[in-house]
Amino acid sequence: MKYSGIDLHSNNAVVAVIDDQDRVLYCKRLANDLSSIIAVLAPFHEDLQGVVVESTYYERPGIMHGLSVVPRCDRPNFWDSG
Repeated sequence: MKYSGIDLHSNNAVVAVIDDQDRVLYCKRLANDLSSIIAVLAPFHEDLQGVVVESTYYERPGIMHGLSVVPRCDRPNFWDSG
């Protein structure tokens, strides 16, 4: 099994992939270009169990839509707290 994490910034993203032994299989800063990010994750697609995206709220929708992921917030009521 493999897992990916994306640290999304305004003009770049750090994309990492680890295995179930916490070995880093890939880690690189990329431009915020969805096709580049998808291309990096493509070789891991068969075994990729999940992708976690960390970002400021306004940066997240584009990448999440492009990756066809289901959003899940670690603090689901955070944005509703007013």
